[in-house]
Amino acid sequence: MAGSDSIAGSDKKIDTAVDNPTNDASDEEDVFHDARFPAEEEARLLEESHSIKLEANQLFTSACYDQAISCYDRALASCPNYLDYEVAVLRSNISACYLKLKDWKAAVDSATASIECLDKVVPPPAQQTADHSKDELPAAGHQDGGDTVVEITGDDEEAEKEELERLKRLDERRRDVLRIRAKALMRRARAKTQLGGWGNLQGAEEDYKALADMENLPPEDRRIVQTSLRELPQKIKEAREMEMGEMMGKLKELGNGILKPFGLSTENFKFVQDPKTGGYSMNFQS
Repeated sequence: MAGSDSIAGSDKKIDTAVDNPTNDASDEEDVFHDARFPAEEEARLLEESHSIKLEANQLFTSACYDQAISCYDRALASCPNYLDYEVAVLRSNISACYLKLKDWKAAVDSATASIECLDKVVPPPAQQTADHSKDELPAAGHQDGGDTVVEITGDDEEAEKEELERLKRLDERRRDVLRIRAKALMRRARAKTQLGGWGNLQGAEEDYKALADMENLPPEDRRIVQTSLRELPQKIKEAREMEMGEMMGKLKELGNGILKPFGLSTENFKFVQDPKTGGYSMNFQS
């Protein structure tokens, strides 16, 4: 349930723009990305956002989904927008509300916003693999770690204790991120499946494939993922064929309008589909 999602801090920078006529755009962005609330103000805003989120969770439990969305929006307004994990939790919960309301498009958009925030906290596996292949080191202030790594040697017990605590916090954060990412992916995949259409069904299949590789799925969700991955290929094929047929029909209608002054029609052109690629070739027939 959404109410179990915890609140924790992060190290991301604010992502908006400020007016500074004396600097160019890149300088403005650099200055702005360093902007943060003072620690006490950030803690106050986070506590306020958390309190509003609990109220929204109660509204969700009571099936007051429209009111819950408004309440989650208020929680978002209170939460510093550089706290990507907290924003992701709220966006995911909003997606759950839209699913209940069967507003599939809004559910997709909210889940996508949640996933994008989570990717800033802990990059998805594919991105992590790409980064490691480039032998890139995390930038200073990256949310996955600090600027200093303490080697465990036994010489400085206090520093080593702090390092172990830091690693424990990072591990807990990764688990939290994976949990919320799984929820957001499930919600987006379900909404895209309900929306239907070639593109949406392909997107749902991609999400379910990502979920199939995750080890933290509850058994019920894993069954849904496995069933969906069995059923979606046929649905995608049918949607593709239907949309291609509709497109060809519109092209024929347009072509007849263009060819009519020349005494021709699309019947003079034979379209042959390649069964391997699904593409079409065209031959003229007098």
